[in-house]
Amino acid sequence: MSGSTLRYGDKVVIVTGGSKGIGRGIVKVFVENGAKVVFCARGVAAGQALEAELNRAGPGSCKFVPCDISKEEDIKYALPHLRQRQGNIINLSSLVGSIGQKNAAPYVATKGAIIAMTKAMAVDESRYQVRVNCISPGNVMTPLWEELAGQTADTLATIKEGENAQLLGRMGTEAESGLAALYLAADATFCTGIDLLLSGGAELNYGYKSQVP
Repeated sequence: MSGSTLRYGDKVVIVTGGSKGIGRGIVKVFVENGAKVVFCARGVAAGQALEAELNRAGPGSCKFVPCDISKEEDIKYALPHLRQRQGNIINLSSLVGSIGQKNAAPYVATKGAIIAMTKAMAVDESRYQVRVNCISPGNVMTPLWEELAGQTADTLATIKEGENAQLLGRMGTEAESGLAALYLAADATFCTGIDLLLSGGAELNYGYKSQVP
């Protein structure tokens, strides 16, 4: 596929938390669509393995930079690597999700703060023609989801319960997360300050809601 037909060819993308889960899905989709991706995470081995895999596949490219974005010194280390990449930069951040009732309240509070920040930044940055949007995922099958499900009394039952929390009766995928981010970056050019629900209908009604027989 030539650069002119790629959806994000030769543009620079920054992904935080990009070595696994939703972040990994975002990195992969953007590389597949021609972007030059810089991604950072704490997991060095996973990050380096993903970098090698995606650079072999192309057609875009990626650079992994070990970084814990909660630490100022790590961010200072990462900045020179970001400056090496030339082009139109879009910053994408992936967030850690969780399952389990005891984690629901802080997750909802955090998402509410992110949505409010997204709208405020969309207003502030609009003068510079910068768009700011966010994605609210439902249950996406990631290594974290599998790990936490494995800590319950019945792993398969927990996963099935997660699947049935969506109207579509299944989990979302890392690839679908990446495609949602690509849509906001490449196609939704008249959208700013929005929260894209990537949830399979989980927010409609409560409890068991799968309509799939």
